[in-house]
Amino acid sequence: MKDLDRLLENWESVYKKGLLTFWLLLLLNEKPCYPYEMSAEVIRLSEGTISADDNSIYRAISRFEEMGLVVSERGESQLGPPRKYYRLTEDGRELLRRFIQRNILIFQQPAVAARIQNVVNGGNNGQ
Repeated sequence: MKDLDRLLENWESVYKKGLLTFWLLLLLNEKPCYPYEMSAEVIRLSEGTISADDNSIYRAISRFEEMGLVVSERGESQLGPPRKYYRLTEDGRELLRRFIQRNILIFQQPAVAARIQNVVNGGNNGQ
């Protein structure tokens, strides 16, 4: 069982790194955010399954800004000095929409959803 735990942790690590972009763009689609706020919200929305340190979020947001997916603007903060808030551009929204259509909604397709449910319920696909 130890080997399975290690394999699962490795798989999840790779999976989660790829999903950080999705979670960040999903949040920025709703409203402008600053990186610390994004970190807490990703943890909350993913029910603790995805987290990222501030440096990872800053690197990702900087990359998104260079690609034209997000823009930043200074905004007032109730808790201190002005903050840099980020929001999605039209290209960012279109990229997110396409990603969701190609990679997320597939899990709602009846054949895929049934197979997932079968695994969750302990099914073994006829073995």
